[in-house]
Amino acid sequence: MSTATYTVKGMTCGHCVSSVKEEVGEVAGVTSVEVDLASGLLRVGSEEPVDEAEIAAAVEEAGYELAGRS
Repeated sequence: MSTATYTVKGMTCGHCVSSVKEEVGEVAGVTSVEVDLASGLLRVGSEEPVDEAEIAAAVEEAGYELAGRS
């Protein structure tokens, strides 16, 4: 199992968290998604490493910006 942690910019509420979780959860290979509103941290679990560009695209689809790996 692989886990990657990223920082997301622009989230301000619970709806933001839900949107990010939903979009990232749809990325192929992702098995778990945890989002912490206070810190902006996004933890993505998967069987194999997932391309960061795919995670960034999912975060952008939700309306936010991936600031990079943490």
